[in-house]
Amino acid sequence: MEYGDLRVFEAVARHGSMNRAAVELNTVQSNVTARIHVLEDQIGTPLFDRSRRGVMLTAAGQRLLPYVTRLSALLKEAKDAARDNGRPRGSLRIGSLETTAALRLPPVLTAYAQAYPEVGLIVTTGTSCSLVEDVLAHRLDGAFVAGPVHHTDLLEEPVFREELMLVTSPSLRRLDDLAKQRDLKIIVFRHGCSYRQRLENMLAQWGIQTAIPLEFGSLDAILGCVAAGVGITLLPKAVVASARKDGLVLAHELPAEEARVATMFVRRSDVYASSALNAFLAVARPSPLKLVVGD
Repeated sequence: MEYGDLRVFEAVARHGSMNRAAVELNTVQSNVTARIHVLEDQIGTPLFDRSRRGVMLTAAGQRLLPYVTRLSALLKEAKDAARDNGRPRGSLRIGSLETTAALRLPPVLTAYAQAYPEVGLIVTTGTSCSLVEDVLAHRLDGAFVAGPVHHTDLLEEPVFREELMLVTSPSLRRLDDLAKQRDLKIIVFRHGCSYRQRLENMLAQWGIQTAIPLEFGSLDAILGCVAAGVGITLLPKAVVASARKDGLVLAHELPAEEARVATMFVRRSDVYASSALNAFLAVARPSPLKLVVGD
């Protein structure tokens, strides 16, 4: 098998279409079809089911695709390693929790961009679960997630420490009043958010029943709903500082074992760490004075 044929296979699998794969690869559809036929002949089994609506992977194709993805990542890593002369440059893909991106990353990103202008830095946000999956799948070079992670294929190190607080509307003065709320709603990010899981577990331990969670994609939306009395949430203390100061929400302190959480930076343990990534970590890593609980 030649890598060129495998690259064509991956493009067809991703698009579900020979024609769209041909457009991406800057070739004609007949060439893509021929390459796929050669690959199927070499392997000895069909890789796609063809229909008028496009193509779908067969069971054999589904088994082959992860190997092609890993091979593509390995070849890219090899090329990047060979070109890396110690000067940070090229692309760097970093993932982050929404709260970390809003609270901790702005000064890190500013300092990094000023120090290393030859690096094309791309930052995406997501839940801890989705970010870990993206790192494992080589879609991200590393990510800030809520720890601990404890995955055999990942290296993780603490970068920030946060103090979580239970956030409610100003009308809910005491945590003891939570049990009196009917159809209590939690306002959270989508499934896979570690803060959401902590909140659900904490309320369950307190014996408090909740309604179906309301999911939002932004901090502003979550805080707005909480301020309006729609429900409650769990967020880092520093994230809610402004809304708390303005009297829009109340932030209730929690026991230390429930409040303290480390934000970890995770990356694959078997992937070459580029100069761009090492430089980013050097900027992001806290000094002893910076590694403190959120204000």
